[in-house]
Amino acid sequence: MQKDMQKKKKKPSPKLMTVASTQQITPNMQRITLQGEALANFPQDCEGSYIKLIFNAEGGTDIDFANMGEGQRPSMRTYTIRRISHENQTIEVDFVRHITHDLQCGFAGRWAMNAQVGDQIFIAGPGAIQDLNTDVDWFFMAADMTALPALSAKARLLPADTKGYAVIKVLEQTDVQPLEVPENLEVIWVTEESLEDKVRELDWLDGEVSVWVACEFDSMRALRTYFRNEKEVDRENIYISSYWKQGVSEDGHKTIKQQDAQEYGE
Repeated sequence: MQKDMQKKKKKPSPKLMTVASTQQITPNMQRITLQGEALANFPQDCEGSYIKLIFNAEGGTDIDFANMGEGQRPSMRTYTIRRISHENQTIEVDFVRHITHDLQCGFAGRWAMNAQVGDQIFIAGPGAIQDLNTDVDWFFMAADMTALPALSAKARLLPADTKGYAVIKVLEQTDVQPLEVPENLEVIWVTEESLEDKVRELDWLDGEVSVWVACEFDSMRALRTYFRNEKEVDRENIYISSYWKQGVSEDGHKTIKQQDAQEYGE
């Protein structure tokens, strides 16, 4: 019976999106607006959730799902819904602009840097990430550029009386961009020192804290040690995740994340 039910379950069909606009918002960040009828059915609260961009083996977006052979599967790259307009059926997705000699590591960034209005790409999703516990006294957020879109979406929805920090590591000073955040959430941009070093420098405020962290794998582990072990923040008050690992493709990073979660007892 259970096997029969599993057979009946179907994965959501890929959704075809069209590039409505593309803009280089800072030297190292490209913003793509995708449009598609399927977005009308996305949840109202999906800003900060993720989608999967779907590529063929060569990093292109021309995929014939119907004639895909046994065991064949496209490559997927995970990105954040920075903003959604149900009225216009559009989502904004930000990409870090970078060149890599490893084709597998650079599928999405290479596509974003060359995308033109009218280009099409399939996506899957959306998938939700853990919400912040907002019933606290203050917030501590930290991200690098890969997680800046997610941080900006989450911070924009925090209560108006929110206080605390949002620490953001960018590649250079010119990558600083305007953010919509509560008045007393102090935004701190980091260029020279590491994300974890800047986080450790800041005064620890009184009261119960909610922590949101997303960044490179090694930085994530250092910050996890700081918040969980040194500051003893309750697990239910922490979202902490790595979005990438230096020199590793997304598939390789996924495997490393799974191993780390098992070792850490997640």
